[in-house]
Amino acid sequence: MAEERKLSIAEVRRTISTTLATSFGFVIALVWSNVVLGGLGNAGIKLQPTESNWGGWLVFLVTALVLTVVMIILIIVISRWGSKE
Repeated sequence: MAEERKLSIAEVRRTISTTLATSFGFVIALVWSNVVLGGLGNAGIKLQPTESNWGGWLVFLVTALVLTVVMIILIIVISRWGSKE
């Protein structure tokens, strides 16, 4: 019975870590979507009616880079937690 409980906890951890890693990846994708769309808009490729604003796009770029690094670190930490037996 004790072994069954440990197995269940390990499965729950794996499931939670996989779900959180997927969520973090989704956040990364959303941020990079804004960066790409802003860059295309500033390059003159009109996807939406906006003015050229390279400063705002640069803020998006820095935010995306920082958030990507943070989310990757969180994915690694959560994955290690989820693989504990």
